[in-house]
Amino acid sequence: MLQDMAVGRLENEYRNISAVSEDRILCFREGQVLLSRGAEDGLTLPTLSLMEIGEGARAPRYLFRLQEENYFLWTDSAPAEPMDGFAYEPVRTLRQLKSKEVCFAIMTGWHLYNWYRCNRLCGCCGTATEHDSKERMLRCLGCGNMIFPRINPAVIVAVTDGDRLLLSKYAGRAYTRFALIAGFTEIGETLEQTVHREVMEEVGLRVKNLRYYKSQPWGVDGNILTGFFCDAEGSTDIHIDENELSMAAWYPRHDLPAQDDGISLTREMIRIFGEGKEPK
Repeated sequence: MLQDMAVGRLENEYRNISAVSEDRILCFREGQVLLSRGAEDGLTLPTLSLMEIGEGARAPRYLFRLQEENYFLWTDSAPAEPMDGFAYEPVRTLRQLKSKEVCFAIMTGWHLYNWYRCNRLCGCCGTATEHDSKERMLRCLGCGNMIFPRINPAVIVAVTDGDRLLLSKYAGRAYTRFALIAGFTEIGETLEQTVHREVMEEVGLRVKNLRYYKSQPWGVDGNILTGFFCDAEGSTDIHIDENELSMAAWYPRHDLPAQDDGISLTREMIRIFGEGKEPK
């Protein structure tokens, strides 16, 4: 999956350090990220040495270390005209196997960028916040409120009926490929209750025998996705919520119309079912 590194790992603890010339820079602008496309569509992020730092500019903020490289967030105004060889591309369209480490860095950085952007002021008293020097936390200068990164729990659900798997497609979204049932956990719910509710709401089915499979951080939406397999209980007639889904149907194990892309938890779960290796 996207977060599985060939070498190295994500070191996500905050460090109060300054960027140097070879450090990677994540520069976001209106839902887009600054990058370069190389041979075979590989992705490259700019280093600090390529960014033009004007007089009085705010210093980049340390984000994390990944694959033995440091990544920093560009906190000054994004360049209106990118340097030669670079361009802004929408964050949500970057799902590439060849450069999946870069994509993972972009998605994780995007998660943190949105957290910083949305918490410049305290939600309790409206006073400006400042970054703590020892950990990734924003502190209100007025009331002392402490603000930590928000992570939204969500579920991905593979509903099965013997040798059939329920696949769906979202309604009204740019993403039009096959998907599993998914949704965010609501206040006061367990993850298991989320599974039951989302399946009933989206396709009108009852389920049983819930089995946890695996989880995945998904920074594009600030999520931690939790994958479950479960069995349909009772009627298998599908009644879709047309506000959420454009279609949903049962597909046999030997003829699934979606393949593993090496990136998403959804696609891995589809492959696992196709191979008959799902948790029982």
